[in-house]
Amino acid sequence: MRPMLNFALLLLSTGGVATAAQAAGPGCSWQAAWASSQMAPATADALPANGMAGATLREVVRPTLAGKTLRVRFSNAFGREPLVILGAGVARSADNHSDRIVAASRRTLTFSGMNSITIPAGGDWLSDPVSFDLAAFDDLAISLRVNGDVASQTSHPGSRATSYLAPGDSVAAESLPGATKFDHWYMLSGVEVQRCAPPNGVVALGDSITDGHGATTNGNDRWTDVLARRLGGQTAVLNEGIGGNRVLLDGLGPNAVSRLDRDVLALPGARSVILLEGINDLGTFTRLETKTPEQRRAFVAQLTAGYAQIVERAHARGIKVYGATLTPYMGSDYYHPDAGSEADRQAINSWIRAPGHFDGVVDFDKVTRDPADPSRLAAAFDSGDHLHPGPAGYKAMGDAVPLALLR
Repeated sequence: MRPMLNFALLLLSTGGVATAAQAAGPGCSWQAAWASSQMAPATADALPANGMAGATLREVVRPTLAGKTLRVRFSNAFGREPLVILGAGVARSADNHSDRIVAASRRTLTFSGMNSITIPAGGDWLSDPVSFDLAAFDDLAISLRVNGDVASQTSHPGSRATSYLAPGDSVAAESLPGATKFDHWYMLSGVEVQRCAPPNGVVALGDSITDGHGATTNGNDRWTDVLARRLGGQTAVLNEGIGGNRVLLDGLGPNAVSRLDRDVLALPGARSVILLEGINDLGTFTRLETKTPEQRRAFVAQLTAGYAQIVERAHARGIKVYGATLTPYMGSDYYHPDAGSEADRQAINSWIRAPGHFDGVVDFDKVTRDPADPSRLAAAFDSGDHLHPGPAGYKAMGDAVPLALLR
């Protein structure tokens, strides 16, 4: 009897945290509803020195799954010292273009029943479960205070959403008058919900074209947003794009092979991946010097071997991988590709399309290219830099994903 008595006392002392964590019935599970890839920000994208000292950070995200219970994942993945969260809360955003929240919806986030927690360097930390009536595509405002600056920040620079930094303890405030605005997320890597439906999450693993460079700030018009709306809130679409990312080498953020465990395999409920990576590998390969045909062939072989590694590791976890063809980028002022670069892109896309390499193909090249010059983006889809699509291009991409693959 004594072990049972001790367990009951533990539940009382933790304010019911263990009970809440076990509330889901048979067939129910935690599933990722929103996610964001983490990296160490460049100086221009970092919070200002002493920016978090005595301040509150409020960040707005849009989960793609509904639930009655949620928890938030905070991240110190790139910190070199422990990160102390002094307080945190979640609420429904009153307007995803402002810092206002719906006050009646606000919930305090705790950590093992405590308001404060220390996240070790390099780690993530889940909040306790909290009751919250969340509909798919509701905008959530997540507020937190931390114990000053950390030695190395953890962030997602390409949020395409506005965050707010206000002085003082404003975690519970309905609005943040005079807040500083910036379009980045910090220390925030996921929102998970309890669902009593089979998990079927789709992870979009990619670079700036997945991250949404050229999309509308606070407009939620990336190709992943378009796809999520087509799926009607029944399947999570988890955007794990990083601008400038590469498959094989670090650039802006760690390479795709190295971040696969944290950004894909660790996500609860992930059952498939759409892989759209390689344009930055291809562009940087010849950006500063001409390569020989032998070097080009070796590069294509190495890049496609990287794809194969991602497929093998995902399959080992029961996750399917769909290969997305690389979109045209002839005319890019940054990469200035030539005929050889286009030949390499075509070789890579041929490998992606070949049967047996992926579980299916999403042909973004076919849907975005100019019919009169397939090496270039169609003018209607070009954001203007001849590399990234604009909102119309992202809509065409989101509409082109075969839903049968994901259901």
